[in-house]
Amino acid sequence: WADKAYQGAGGPVRVPFRGSRLKRWKRRHNTTHAKIHCLGERAIATLKGWRLPRKLRCSTNRITNVAKAALVLHHASV
Repeated sequence: WADKAYQGAGGPVRVPFRGSRLKRWKRRHNTTHAKIHCLGERAIATLKGWRLPRKLRCSTNRITNVAKAALVLHHASV
């Protein structure tokens, strides 16, 4: 779920529609896209503020699981 800058990336990258005069269904699509995209952006911003990812020295598979668990705990406490 990328922003408009990744237009033409193709493959699994999803981007919103561009333009100022969009049909109603395209505007709704962009709104839904933005809601999903902001969750990922917020998670990245949260992880950047933590020391944990900078201090981890283990397999990238384990880092993914640790980050998922930490984000779940963070959102449950907020």
